[in-house]
Amino acid sequence: MSGGHSTYKPSTGLERWIDQRMPLPRLIYDSFVAYPVPRNLNYAYTFGGILSIMLVAQILTGVVLAMHYTANTEMAFNSVEKIMRDVNSGWLLRYLHSNGASMFFVAVYIHIFRGLYYGSYKAPRELLWILGCIIYLLMMATGFMGYVLPWGQMSFWGATVITGFFSAIPLVGDWIQQLLLGGFAVDNPTLNRFFSLHYLLPFMIAGVVVLHVWALHVTGQTNPTGIEPKSKTDTVAFTPYATIKDAFAMVLFLLLFAYFVFYLPNYLGHPDNYIEANPLKTPAHIVPEWYYLPFYAILRAITFSIGPIDSKLGGVLAMFGSIAVLFFVPWLDTSKVRSAAYRPWYKLFFWLFAANAIFLGWLGSRPAEGSYVLMAQAATLYYFAFFLVIMPLLGLIETPRKLPNSITEAVLGKTKAGAAAVPEGAAADKNA
Repeated sequence: MSGGHSTYKPSTGLERWIDQRMPLPRLIYDSFVAYPVPRNLNYAYTFGGILSIMLVAQILTGVVLAMHYTANTEMAFNSVEKIMRDVNSGWLLRYLHSNGASMFFVAVYIHIFRGLYYGSYKAPRELLWILGCIIYLLMMATGFMGYVLPWGQMSFWGATVITGFFSAIPLVGDWIQQLLLGGFAVDNPTLNRFFSLHYLLPFMIAGVVVLHVWALHVTGQTNPTGIEPKSKTDTVAFTPYATIKDAFAMVLFLLLFAYFVFYLPNYLGHPDNYIEANPLKTPAHIVPEWYYLPFYAILRAITFSIGPIDSKLGGVLAMFGSIAVLFFVPWLDTSKVRSAAYRPWYKLFFWLFAANAIFLGWLGSRPAEGSYVLMAQAATLYYFAFFLVIMPLLGLIETPRKLPNSITEAVLGKTKAGAAAVPEGAAADKNA
């Protein structure tokens, strides 16, 4: 899918002049117009484009907000209020940025689960998957540091709790914590560090996204059947077929985004963050943003010690391990069949995993006491078992369904079956 001679033909003298010196129009044409994509892509494959739009929106709104924000513990909270009240359209910029972060994570979680369902991580796309995991890690770091900037109660105490867990790491933990804090407690140096990194990391994300798209165009797009295109009939041109589908999905997603911005702008936030940070008053329940809640539940699920590893270090290892395991998925899945559409047992365990992830998110918002801890431990066990036990074993013992010979056969086979049913129904009506 990635090979072949370029079909780009400059139509004007200016295009020919540019093409001879820097073939940027040719690159755009080959990558986003004539680029062949499988003909059976569904709407789950539109979230890559949606994520690109959201990244651009976050960078643009973030740059403008940074022009009015003051990274100082004495003025940060009031500078945010000034943006909301005194800056022209400042309220809109802030709500676009804060809700945009949530929409960004909604899209990336759907994108990740689609990859897990359709086996988008299998050879030769391992590097594509790893680059995606790196983007996700950078997103998590960017989101966490951005959550601290408003300098509300949850911002301050969230930073205090999360950075405090680094001290559990043997030998280098205290050094890492002090490096992040710029001292021995969350204070002005911490805020300055987080603001600088929060401004820098989105541009690093953009750079890795370029590598991610490059790797995608080298290996080609996967598809719901999980088999590679074998002829030109298996593919269609990216434009107009995929672009129209992507554009329609983007419009729907942006409508959802706009609904939260204009009607529920604070629904996904925490009310305590509208109270200025107070080091002398701890909130009743310290929770991170909703998109970190599953990992927060895993962190708090480890309440026991294992040999020299106490519960605090165990929780930190479990939390980072729950993210690190994603990098090894291409090698943990031993099945030769890519798509869950042809793997009945994997499909069942996958949907249980998706429900378990949502359940972990809910548990992360609950206090770490009583039955919530037991449920979090059970959910954490299944989270790791899915990757470390179920994936490897299913590939060895599962009997997958018969794969179609080609993408065209998978598409037209369903069409023919549907067409054949029409005359039978019509004949039944006629006999009646």
